[in-house]
Amino acid sequence: MKILISVDIEGVAGVFHPEQTRAGNAEYERARRLMTAEANAVIEGALAAGATEILVNDSHGGFRNLLPDLLHPAAKAILGKPRLLGMMSGVDSGVAGVMMVGYHGRSQSRGILAHTINSFAFARVWLNDRELGEAGIYGALAGEFGVPVIFGSGDNVFVEENQPLFPQATLVAIKTADGAASGTSLSPQSALAILSEGAKAAVGKITTCRPFVLPPTITCKLQTTSPALADLFCQLPILERIDGVNLTFSAPSVQYAVRVLNSLSAMSFMLR
Repeated sequence: MKILISVDIEGVAGVFHPEQTRAGNAEYERARRLMTAEANAVIEGALAAGATEILVNDSHGGFRNLLPDLLHPAAKAILGKPRLLGMMSGVDSGVAGVMMVGYHGRSQSRGILAHTINSFAFARVWLNDRELGEAGIYGALAGEFGVPVIFGSGDNVFVEENQPLFPQATLVAIKTADGAASGTSLSPQSALAILSEGAKAAVGKITTCRPFVLPPTITCKLQTTSPALADLFCQLPILERIDGVNLTFSAPSVQYAVRVLNSLSAMSFMLR
């Protein structure tokens, strides 16, 4: 049984401040070790439940945060960008289930370090009139390949937001949000034990999980964080401007929509 583990950093135990998510400082170096340790705990739980092959997808920022020398030897790491499938790279390789580790709530929610894809560029994103965060968007991408989300971890806002999308999945809250950069976290040690047990339980009931599927054609609506970004994004002729900050485009698939959103995210660096 092959499992894909997609690992972000904002939902990791003990991570609360943007400094911990950005390379170039000691706090980030500590956070990426915590991120790698959480990935390892989930790997161990999946293996204990019968997984035979594991791909670990580094899904934060530049996609090169996990420490390969500390990663569980049973896993293969997917690192670096750009990639066509982004945070869900590897889902097209015959995996039986997806596990989301260290994920966070969508932008404009009260979750810790909440955002959707790019906090500078996107205020809100909808697919087919359903507002989604990264978990929902990439869970729908997995669904196009017939793969269910079976496990997820992050704060309580992440769990509450995504339980309706993945009702059979095991979703674990390892911290509670008080605000965008504050809350209460389990200790990393306690979190690792809970993550491992949760992953084991998730793989054990994988046959009960169903993919999250959005019917085509996909209508994507996005709200930018400024009119200047809307000006920039509308250089792509597939986008239609609704007003100062709201745009829309049609996509034949979730994969197409994700590739457009990731391209817009890359374009936004022109205005930083």
